[in-house]
Amino acid sequence: MSRDDGTPPPPRKPVRAVPSGVGPTGLQGRRTLKGPGEIGQPASGPSPKPVPTEASGQPNGQPKPPPAPKRQAAMKLGLSAESRAAAFLMAKGYRIIARRYKTPVGEIDIVAQRLGTVVFVEVKARTSLDAAAESISLRQRSRIIDAAQYWLAAHPKTEGLALRFDAILIAPGSLPRHLPGAFDAST
Repeated sequence: MSRDDGTPPPPRKPVRAVPSGVGPTGLQGRRTLKGPGEIGQPASGPSPKPVPTEASGQPNGQPKPPPAPKRQAAMKLGLSAESRAAAFLMAKGYRIIARRYKTPVGEIDIVAQRLGTVVFVEVKARTSLDAAAESISLRQRSRIIDAAQYWLAAHPKTEGLALRFDAILIAPGSLPRHLPGAFDAST
């Protein structure tokens, strides 16, 4: 693949090592974090959105309309689930570093750290834990991996720490289900 000006893109550089598994003796093997896009370069998709030019945040200066009622309910449910997940992680000894970390390529629900491992957590709330588990698509995982690369570039003090991508599933009437290593950068 080449750029619009005809020059080839720079070679992909690994950002970090990712543990491939954790066993009774600790980390077993390491992999290079490779996402679908390089830092600052989304893997694919439409061109970037227009840059806001007015104080309203809209390119045309018009105020942003409020979200539809269904969307508002979904946002409220998501915030509640993320709060439950963060409390659950803290009870397990994790330190929450960031919540709802937004990047140009996606958002990370929770960034946490425990025992020398930085953990990027995707929180899913559905009517059942199975439905929550099935709702993490390959495309969404790619976006989370790309967003993690942005986070890592902005936090160089985490250099040398192990990385992991977890999921926390939330369903009514159930305790949160934590899936350590739910996916990795090679999927």
